[in-house]
Amino acid sequence: MNSQVATRLEERTARPPLRPLAIQALGAVTVLVGLVWALIQPYRVTLLHPYGKGVWDLLVEPPLLVVVVGLLFALLVAPGLLRDLEADAATR
Repeated sequence: MNSQVATRLEERTARPPLRPLAIQALGAVTVLVGLVWALIQPYRVTLLHPYGKGVWDLLVEPPLLVVVVGLLFALLVAPGLLRDLEADAATR
């Protein structure tokens, strides 16, 4: 048996690691949950009916905060975590 062929076959059939996939999906799932929450409970989103509400009430709404946290995680935190995981995998 040729060891190079066996190694290539093993690399092709190996499943991708779950940790990077979970980290990448976490931000998107959080954004999706925030949007679903805003659709299920539209009365929580005071941007739809701003009468009698102050600026603070318009800016700080739970479903919108969940969407913002998901975006911040996906754009700022996840890339660094993925780089750290790749660096750790490269040293093993």
